[in-house]
Order: sequence, then C-alpha cells, then structure tokens
Amino acid sequence: MASDVRVQEGPVGTVVRPRGRTDKVVLYLHGDRHRPPVSTSEPGPAGRLALRANALLVFARYRAEFPAALDDVHAAYEHAVESGPVVVAGERLGAGLAAALLVRLRDTGAVQPACAVLVSALLDLTLEAPSLTLNAGADPAFDLAGLRNLVDRHAGSTPRTDPLLSPLYANLHGLAPVRLLTAGTDPLLDDSLAFAARAARSGVMVDLRVHRDAAALRAGIVPAMAAFMDG
Repeated sequence: MASDVRVQEGPVGTVVRPRGRTDKVVLYLHGDRHRPPVSTSEPGPAGRLALRANALLVFARYRAEFPAALDDVHAAYEHAVESGPVVVAGERLGAGLAAALLVRLRDTGAVQPACAVLVSALLDLTLEAPSLTLNAGADPAFDLAGLRNLVDRHAGSTPRTDPLLSPLYANLHGLAPVRLLTAGTDPLLDDSLAFAARAARSGVMVDLRVHRDAAALRAGIVPAMAAFMDG
C-alpha cells in the first residue's frame, strides 16, 4: 500500500496523498501532538483511509494552548478549502478541536465542512464525566492523570465550560453532519453520548456508533470514516 500513497510535509502539516485524483480533503486533527501522525515508510491507517475515501489527508499542526490551537486549526481549514470539499476529523483532544472548529465556522458565517467524524472525542474539559473513572481500568493505555495535565496546559486560564474549549457546552444548531465513534469501555464515552444527544436536539444530523471495546473501535475506524464521508 505504501506505493499507492505519498507522504510529505505541507504548509500546515503532514499530507497523505493517494496517487491520482482525489475528490475531497480530510483535515485530520490528531489527539497526540507529540506523536508523528503517519510514517513515510508505512502510512498504515492513514494510507488506508486516503485510499478508501479517495481523499487527500492533511494532519494539521497546532500549538498546545487554547485559543492558539483553535486558531491553527482554523488556518489549516482555510488552507484545505482551497483544495476541494473538506471533511474534518479528529481523535480525543483533536476531536474536541474539530467540534470547536464547526462552532466557530458557524458563528463566523464561513463555509462549513461536508461533515465531521469525531473519534473518542474529548468534548468536556471539566473532566467530570463518570466514564472517565468508571472505564479507566478497561483501557491500560489510558492515563487519567496525564489527561488532566494535558487539559490544564491546554485550557490555561480559560473557563472549562467555554464553548470553544468544551464544545459540549456550545450552541450546536446549524452544524454540519457529525459521526461520533466511541466504545462502551472508552473513558471518554460520556462525552460522545452527551454531545450526540445535544446535537440531535439541536437539529444536527448526528450518527453515534458505540463499539464493544477499544479493539473493535480501532478496527472499525477506517471503514466507518470512509462510509460517512461518502454518504
């Protein structure tokens, strides 16, 4: 598969480009700023998504602190729009930034993306959701203390219920269609459940998929994303 896609650095982040023409751009907001989003030698899930969705993937770089992180994501979106129809996707903190971007675009009257896909989304930075503690033991890789430190640095002095920091508290009317992917054992499960309910009550087309566990979620991410983007 590596020969079917090219990985290169672009103006706003790492780009995964299938050979041939593409019909959309996926602005992907990774949940871990310090981990390379994709390897040049083995594109992995990013390469599979690019091929399956016939999309140019842009893994946007963004700063650690709010609101600079959202400003970076917004600038990356404006750059992506120049290349074709855009889908916004993200994981964990990146998914929260993706949701906040939808709110900001709506509020500024800018062109919305075709849709958004949020994976194990961090949407409530108060970190008061019961699933954070109830499900923490189900995911050995989950570090609640590390998440709290990440959120402290990201939020700074901004109130945790600021709607652009914690999109769960935003007015969700008029947003683009959203698919939320999570797992029953996901520590961030409650964020997705609450956001889906609020979005649905706001008239947003929302599709919530709850997988059995983290392994099932990971296995289903690429097909679920590609299907929603082409729906």
